[in-house]
Amino acid sequence: MGIHAVRTLKTEKDFLNDLIGTLPLPSIDRDHALRTLEVMHLARMIDEKMEKLVRQNKGATFQLSVKGHEMIGALSALALLPGTDWAYPYYRDRSFALGLGCSAEEILAAFLARDIEHHSGGRMMPDHFSHKPLRMPCQSSCVGSQYLQAVGCARGSALRKANEIVYVSGGDGSTSQGDFHEALNFSSLHCLPIIFVVQDNGWAISVPSSEQTAGKSIAKMARGYEGLSVFEIDGCDYEQTNDAVRQAVFKARSGKGPSLVVAKVPRIGPHSNSDDPKKYKNEDQIAAENEKDPIPRFESYLLDKGVLSLAELEELRRRHFNMVEEAALAADQLPHPLRESATDRLFAPFDAQGTASECGESVVLMDALNHALIEEMERDKGVIVFGEDVARGKGGVFGLTRTLTDRFGPERCFNTPLAESTIIGLAIGLSADGIHKSVAEIQFADYFWSGANQLINELASIYYRSNGEWNCPVVIRMPYGGYIQGGPYHSQSVEAFLCHCPGLKVAVPSNAADAKRLLKSAIRDPNPVIFLEHKALYRQRLFCARPEPGPDDLLPFGQAHVVREGTDATIVAWGMMVMMANEVAETLAKEGFSVDLVDLRTLVPLDFNTVLASLKKTGKLLILHEAPRNCGFGAELAARAVEEGFSYLDAPVVRVTGKDCPVPYCKDLEEEILPQKKDLEEALRRLLHF
Repeated sequence: MGIHAVRTLKTEKDFLNDLIGTLPLPSIDRDHALRTLEVMHLARMIDEKMEKLVRQNKGATFQLSVKGHEMIGALSALALLPGTDWAYPYYRDRSFALGLGCSAEEILAAFLARDIEHHSGGRMMPDHFSHKPLRMPCQSSCVGSQYLQAVGCARGSALRKANEIVYVSGGDGSTSQGDFHEALNFSSLHCLPIIFVVQDNGWAISVPSSEQTAGKSIAKMARGYEGLSVFEIDGCDYEQTNDAVRQAVFKARSGKGPSLVVAKVPRIGPHSNSDDPKKYKNEDQIAAENEKDPIPRFESYLLDKGVLSLAELEELRRRHFNMVEEAALAADQLPHPLRESATDRLFAPFDAQGTASECGESVVLMDALNHALIEEMERDKGVIVFGEDVARGKGGVFGLTRTLTDRFGPERCFNTPLAESTIIGLAIGLSADGIHKSVAEIQFADYFWSGANQLINELASIYYRSNGEWNCPVVIRMPYGGYIQGGPYHSQSVEAFLCHCPGLKVAVPSNAADAKRLLKSAIRDPNPVIFLEHKALYRQRLFCARPEPGPDDLLPFGQAHVVREGTDATIVAWGMMVMMANEVAETLAKEGFSVDLVDLRTLVPLDFNTVLASLKKTGKLLILHEAPRNCGFGAELAARAVEEGFSYLDAPVVRVTGKDCPVPYCKDLEEEILPQKKDLEEALRRLLHF
C-alpha cells in the first residue's frame, strides 16, 4: 500500500487489519478516478485563471497558489458525505472545497470579493471557505486555529451520537502551533471521529521543515498520542492517498477514533502572489518540486492503466478549461457588496424575552449563577458546561459548578485539559451544529490570553466574516478582579481589552439578581458573550445578595440601572465598583450630597443613554473602575461624555481607577494599586465642590 506508520505496540497496518478485517480495497473505480481528475484540473485551472485576473487588475489583489496540493484534497473530499460530514479545510485546500461541492463560480466570485451567498460575500480573503449546506464552517487566516474548532465539532457529533465525521486540514507549518498538538491530545483522549490531514510541502512560506519540525517528521512527532492512527504517504500517489484516506474515514465512522494523514506534496507555485520562491529556493529545488507535480503524474497513471485514451484526456482538459472560463465570466458579472453593508451582521439578532415573577429567598452571587446554569441546562439539553476543574466534586476553583456533573452527567459538565485555547476552540466547534450552547469557564480572566487567538481572532468575528451564515452561541465565564490578594496572575480586570474586540458582548454584574438574569440571557443569546464575575463578590452578602429572580426572568443586555437617584453628581461604575460607589454615596448623603449612581451591567452593548440622562440632570460625571487608568473603559466613557454631553458638563470628567501597574500580592501593595473608598471619596468631594 505504500503507507508508512509505526505504532507503539503494533504497526499501523496490523492495527488497521484488526480493525477493518476483510474490508475490500477495490481496483481502479473509473468514475471515481475521473471525478478526481476533474477536481484536480479545476483546482489547477482556477489557479491559472486567478493569476491572469490579478494581472488584468480585475479587483483581486491576493491569490493563494494550490499547485501541487490537488490530489490529497480531492481524494479527501470524495471520501466524505457532503452535507453529513463536517469540513474545516485550510486556505490551500481548494481542491477539497471543489470536491465536496463548492462550485468554480463561487470560488472565483469569492476571489473577486463579490457579493455571493457563501464564502463570506466579500468579507474574507480568497479560499477562506464557508458553506453552511456543505457543513463547512467559516475559516480564517490564523494558522492552525481550525484544528481545535474541528475537534469541538467532532465532540458535538459524538455527544449527539451522530454517524458523522469531521475533516480538518492544514499545512506543515501549522503543526508548529500549539493548537495542533492540543487538538491531537483532546481528540485522542475522547476517541473522536476526526481526520487530520497535513499537506506537507516542506515549507512554511520561506521557512523549511528543517527549521520547523524537530526530527524532520510530523508523523513521528504525532505517534505518541495513544489511539491516533498515523499515515505518512506520498500525497501525489493516487493509490497510497486513496487507501490512507479511505481507511481513516472507515475508522472514524466506525467510532474508533482519530487519524492523522501526513501527505507529502510539492508546493509548485509561490505561497501567494506576493511571494517569490526564488528568494529562498534554488533552481534544483524548484525543478525537483515541478517533477513531483501530481497532475501529469496522475494523467500518466490513468493512461497507463487504460482508464483513459490520450484523445479522451485532451477532451477532458478542454472541457474543464471551458468550465473555468465560464465560471470566471459568471463570477465577474456578480456585484460587489454594497458599501453601506460594511458594518452589517456584527451580531445575530436577539431579543431577550422573559417573564418576571415573584422573587424567592435572598441568595449570594455564586449561588445565583449556579441556579441559572441548572435552570438553563434543564430547559435546553444542548447547554453544556466545561473548563478546567469544573466537573465532579471540585466544581471550579470557587465551587460554582460543583453540582452539575452529578445532576446532568459527565457529557454535559466535563473537565478539559489545562489549555485555554482548547477550551475556547472547543466552544466554537461545538456551536457549529446549532444544537450545542457552550458555557465555558476560564479559571481566571488573567489566563484567557493563552486562548486569545481563538477568542479574539476567531470566536468574536465568525458571524461577521461569514456574512451571517454562521453564529456562535457561546458564553465564556471569567472570574476577574482584585481585592483578594491574588497577585499579578489572579487579579486583572480585562474588560477594556474585550470591549475593544468587535463581535463580543460583555456583561459585568454587580449583584446576585442581575447576575442570574444576565447569565440566563447570555446562554440564550446566539452571539458570543464574555461573562465577567468579580471574585470578591461571589459570597458578599451586604450589597450583592438579593432575592432570587424566577426561572423565566431575563435581563436584556444594554440596560443600565440607576442604583440610587441623585442630583449633585453622577457616578458610573460596574462590577464590584458599584458596591464601593454605593457605600461612598451613602457616606456623603449624610452630609446632604445627592449622587446618581449608574450601574452599566453590560459594557457591550452599552446603554449610554442612561449615562447621558443622568449627566443632563447632575452636570458632573465621575467614572470608577479598578482596571489601570491608561486606555481603560473609563476613557471611552469620558470621551463619549465630552462628544455627546459636553453641553451638560459643569466640571471636567473625573476618573478614579487602578494605577498603571500590575496588581501585586502583598495586601498593602495591592491596596496602593487598586482604588480604595478613600480615593473615591476624595475625588467625589473635589468634583462636588468644583
